[in-house]
Amino acid sequence: MNQELIFALQLLLAHVITDFVFQSEKWISQKREKKERSLFLYIHAALAGLLTYVIVQDWSLWYVPVVIAITHFFIDLWKLYQNSDSLKYFLLDQFMHLLVLLLVWLFVTGNFAEILPFLQSLLVDQVFLVYLIGYLAIIFPAGFVIGKATRHWQKEIKKEDGLKSLAKAGRYIGIFERILVLTFILTNNFSAIGFLIAAKSILRFSDKSKSGARKQTEYVLIGTLMSFALTIIVGFLMRVMIVQ
Repeated sequence: MNQELIFALQLLLAHVITDFVFQSEKWISQKREKKERSLFLYIHAALAGLLTYVIVQDWSLWYVPVVIAITHFFIDLWKLYQNSDSLKYFLLDQFMHLLVLLLVWLFVTGNFAEILPFLQSLLVDQVFLVYLIGYLAIIFPAGFVIGKATRHWQKEIKKEDGLKSLAKAGRYIGIFERILVLTFILTNNFSAIGFLIAAKSILRFSDKSKSGARKQTEYVLIGTLMSFALTIIVGFLMRVMIVQ
């Protein structure tokens, strides 16, 4: 296997073990409470560097665990000073950790000079452009079209029954189902689409005691069929463009 890829996987493995295997709820709670006065914060940062050193097994790269330990400390400290422990800050925290790993990998492997040519090659790669446009199309424009097309029925259901659901739940369900359907099409797993439709049909078993149960079921079914139809069309168009 390519040694550069192995090095990247080793860095990633050390990070995953540090942040998600060897960090208990007790550590997290104490860090959040005491911040820079927490002993566990220092242990956690030191562990990030030590595990990297042990897993990489290249003792000449002593500066790599040092850089990772120091940056891990300050990134975690930044997160501890945020007002909430929300998904946004978790993702930002992980993004910064992974960015450090990427920069370390680029420095050690000497691939900094390849970044711009790599990005330029993506913008002239037909397959990459087709995939990028296809997934963006089924995530954003498709959702907009479905929302506009079904808005009348959505207002009618809310007006008659006052039925409420999780905020934006329908939008995210639609996005994930379209991503799955498109992936199934592009990987030739067409039978999995039928399984997904069957799983989605569970939503049709609503409470029949509610006056708007039938309308709500029809609304969900219309939205689902529109979502699947648009994604299937996009998927087959992508397959045609990829083989040309």
